[in-house]
Order: sequence, then structure tokens, then C-alpha cells
Amino acid sequence: MKHGFVKTAAVTPRIKVADPVYNGKQICARMAEAAEHGAKIIVFPELCLTGYTCGDLFLQDLLLEGAKEQLRCIADESEGSDALVFVGLPVQKGQKLYNVAAVIQDGRVLAMIPKYYIPAYAEFYETRHFSAGNQKPETFLWDDQEIPFGTNILLQADSMEGLTVGCEICEDIWVPQSPGIAHALAGASLLVNLSASNETIGKDAYREMLVKSASARLIAGYIYTSAGEGESTQDLVFGGHNLIAENGKILAQEKKFTEGILYADVDIHRLSHERRRMTTWLTGDRADYRTVFFHLEEEETSLERTFDTMPFVPRDQKEREKRCEEILSIQSFGLKKRYEHIGCRSAVIGLSGGLDSTLALLVTVRAFDLLQIERDQITAVTMPCFGTTDRTYRNACELADTLGVRLKEIDIKEAVTVHFRDIGQDMEKQDVTYENGQARERTQILMDIANQTNGLVIGTGDMSELALGWATYNGDHMSMYGVNSGVPKTLVRHLVKYYADTCSNESLTKILLDILDTPVSPELLPPKDGTISQKTEDLVGPYELHDFFLYYMLRCGFVPEKIYRIAKTAFHGQYEDRVILKWLKVFYRRFFSQQFKRSCLPDGPKVGSVALSPRGDLRMPSDACGELWIGQVEEL
Repeated sequence: MKHGFVKTAAVTPRIKVADPVYNGKQICARMAEAAEHGAKIIVFPELCLTGYTCGDLFLQDLLLEGAKEQLRCIADESEGSDALVFVGLPVQKGQKLYNVAAVIQDGRVLAMIPKYYIPAYAEFYETRHFSAGNQKPETFLWDDQEIPFGTNILLQADSMEGLTVGCEICEDIWVPQSPGIAHALAGASLLVNLSASNETIGKDAYREMLVKSASARLIAGYIYTSAGEGESTQDLVFGGHNLIAENGKILAQEKKFTEGILYADVDIHRLSHERRRMTTWLTGDRADYRTVFFHLEEEETSLERTFDTMPFVPRDQKEREKRCEEILSIQSFGLKKRYEHIGCRSAVIGLSGGLDSTLALLVTVRAFDLLQIERDQITAVTMPCFGTTDRTYRNACELADTLGVRLKEIDIKEAVTVHFRDIGQDMEKQDVTYENGQARERTQILMDIANQTNGLVIGTGDMSELALGWATYNGDHMSMYGVNSGVPKTLVRHLVKYYADTCSNESLTKILLDILDTPVSPELLPPKDGTISQKTEDLVGPYELHDFFLYYMLRCGFVPEKIYRIAKTAFHGQYEDRVILKWLKVFYRRFFSQQFKRSCLPDGPKVGSVALSPRGDLRMPSDACGELWIGQVEEL
């Protein structure tokens, strides 16, 4: 529960149709197992106390009384546990029979939520036995206890902000206007579905799509629990296909024909953040709702949830390749539009032989091919200085030649030396002035050549560098269009690798692979023994850590303490905890101190859900105080 995580469980017990005593014992055993595992929301299938396929036996008093008695036993068995448990059973109210989800906690039945949409088509004939539930809750006397009965009931935790649970039953999710929509708009952040969905060809894929879609549209967690093979009878087979989703992502999924317990940690705080940031998320009418409060003991959930070390990079290779192609298209078509608008037919780009400038050149070549402009109208400028190594120089020259762009070499050592003499900079003092003087000289040259050729200077800096302010103000920080400004460093590498794998040019592939193998460096300090002496990640920290921090700070709104916790989980065995904490401190200090550089960024295409443009996603004052965030990091 700490940091917004709540462990949930979808449980499919082994049952016997029309045997409430046996089923009750199975439910109690699985309920205790899930609670012992730390689950706080436990969901069993539809009508699991009797079995869904009882048919006309639902009209027998003996079955209904047996289910009622076993619900008492389950409630008694739950005493002492704060887990919120949903159990399906038939319940008679007045002269009607309802398909109900009973909500249990700590020895009590808190509420009963009836199924609203009762199917009577194809293999379903529930209307023969069950009535549609009332929406507006009514008071129902059950076992000498007055409880609310109706579909519009929300279970709200009094000890965990944002955790409100709504319930629907099986068919409710398959209809155009599901009860879950109203529940979510009324405040439910977690939806549970007690289901008995039989298996037919392709139904599992459709079921998964429904759950993913519901959780995405409603920005909610969704627990879908279905009946298993114990229900299978006559013409129907049930597979126990359980799913737990969060905001469009399947967190956990049980293989069909498996009876067991499926666990997943739903992040309630992330859902609340997502709803808060979306101005189109409108609160619905809560007038016809009854809120039932429940209490959870505050504790730190033992996380089973995994976190990708590279949240910007899809783990699946096919998905990653698709993502790379899409990003390259966004970058190149964005640049193409800028050229069409201003009628320009020339480009100037500083080519260092490093990853960022390589990607920028590849994108520019794509854009010029789309515009049907000859590639020799692209001027790649290599500007060796004090820190340039033979390897990066050679790769820059060979890359330009292989791509068919014009290469211009301008050695800036003399110009920088004269400039240092003019301002009184000691050449032996290799400080920030020594480094930035080179970067600004290069930008001045690029801008002036662009004037000569009536072209645009194409920026090469990536989003990770912008987040950390790892750019020389009015040096590599500035351009006329920054094609990489929306691409994090961890993704830059995959984009170049994708290009190398798909370009069908052996010479180009060889060059790109060598560039990929070159350490990331600004090359502003003299090399040692001919090799790069200044490695960026030694100075500012590993980019995979910084991209991880950036994603979970901006996209998910996580506090530093939470980011540190999940980073330790994600990078376990890769980085020691003290190393993660060290670079987390660096990240927050740099992020807040360097906003002034981001406030005047040139245009560049947004490619993902995280972006730093001051005109788009990040409207942040340059002088914002970061003490709240930095202070929490310092206390870790």
C-alpha cells in the first residue's frame, strides 16, 4: 500500500457444480492463501459458491439456503483479515433471484452488488432464473444485518487515498454502456469483474482486448476473474482466463485451463496522477451512489510487479522495430514539413561521429529523400579540435561519404586558441570555459554556413541531455530545428541500430555499428593515448538510470522516494543501491537547475508521451524551487 501499490488477486478455485459446502471450503482456503500472500483485493468468479451452470437448480430453495449458509462461513473465516473479498452467489431479494457479488471484509458482509445486464442469447439463458439488479442502492436485510444492495455501490478505503472499488459482473463489460463507466466517473479507480465466461475460438483475445480497453478508457485498474474447468458441463467449457490490467496494460494474465491465484500490484497513485493530468477526465454524477468505507492496515506491499529498466524502449523486438520505424517517420516528416513551409532546400549539420549527430543526419537524409532534394544539399560539417579522436573523425567522414552528403572539414583549434587569448583563458586550464568555448565556436560556424547556403542548422541534442542540461547554452543547445529533442538517449541507440539492420547497405551498416560501439563523449578534452578521455556517463551518470528517473517523474508523477524504490527493484544486480541514489540526487539537482536552457529550445518533433518542449508538455518556470524533491532525495 505504500507509494500507492495495492496487491490484488484473481482467484479461480476448483469447484463442484451445485455443492455450496465443497465450494465454500475451497473459497475459504484460497481466500486465506491470497491474504497470507498480501493481497488486499481478492476476487472470485461469478456464482462460484454454487457454480454458474446450475440451470434450473437455481430455483431450488435448498441450493439457495446452502449458498447463504456458506457465505456466512466465508465471512466468519475472513475475521481478522483486512482484505476486501468479492464472492459470487445467487441471492433472493423479495420474490426475485439475483446474480450477486457479495463484498466481505473482516467477518462482515459489507454490501451486495447485483448483475445488471442479464444475457439471454446464444448459450446464455440467465433471464430464465435471474432478474436485472437495481442501480440505486436499497437497504437489504441479510442475516439480521442491514446492508446496501444495488449496482451503484463504491467501496472506498479510508486509509489509502484514491483507492475506490467498483464492481460489475461478467456480461456487464461486454455491453456498450457498462456499469464500470459510471463507477469510474463516480470515482472508482479499481474495477472488479466476477465472470463465468466460457471458451470458444478467439474469445480469449477478445476478452483481453475488452479488459485492456476498459482499463485504458477509464484510467483504472481492472481485475477480471473467470470460472474454471470445474464449471465445464454439457455443451460449455470454462477456462479460468483471469486478467489484471492497469490503464491499458495487462499486468498479469493466467493461462487458460489453469485454476489458481493470479496476483498483480496495481498502482493507485499512478492512476490518480493520470486522471489529474487529463483535463478531459470529467467527474460523473455520484448522487445515486452509496459509498461504503473499509479500512486497510497501512503496510509496504511486497512488490511482484516488474519495471522495465528502459521504459522508453519496448522489450519485444517486433514492437521495438515498429516503434523505431514510427519515430524515424515522425522525425523526418516533421523536418519535411518545416522545409516545405519555408521553401528551404539546404541543411547544415555538425557531424561528430557520435550517436546523436549520426541519428540527426539519418533523419535529415530521410526528409530530403521525401522532399526529392538531392542529398548533396546537406552539408555535414566536421570540426576537429582538442578532444577529437581518430575514430570519431574517421566515422564522421565515412558516414557522410556513404550517405552521399557534402562533407566540409573545418579545424577549429586555431580559432578557439585565438578566442581564448582574446578573453584571457589559460589554455592549460581545462575548465568549463575551455569546453564550452569549443561548443560555441562550432555552433557559430554552423549558423554562418547555414546563412551562406540559405539552409537550416539541424540540431542533434537528445531529450536526455536536455533533461540534465548537458548542453552548452547557445552552443550545441541551439539550432533551427532539433530533430532529436523528443528522443531519449536510451532510444537513440536503438534507432541507429534499427537503421543499421534495415538499410541494406553493408558499408553503412559497418559504420553505424562502429559508432554504436563508441563511448558517448562530447570530446572536449584532449584524448589519452589516442582514445576518448572524457566519457559522458562517467561525469553525469548512466543514461539508462536518468531516462528511468525522467520517465517515472514526468510521465507517472512519482515522488523521489517511490522512484528510488522501483529503481532498486528494476536495476537489482546491475547497480548497487548507493549508486542509484547518487545519480538520483544528480538527476534532481540538474533537472531543476537547468530549466532555463529548456525554456528557449528550438522547435522539434514530439515523438512519445514524455517531452520537454516549453511550448508543449513541460510548462515549468525557469526558476522553480526544487527543494521539495531534492530534500526528499537527500533524506533517503
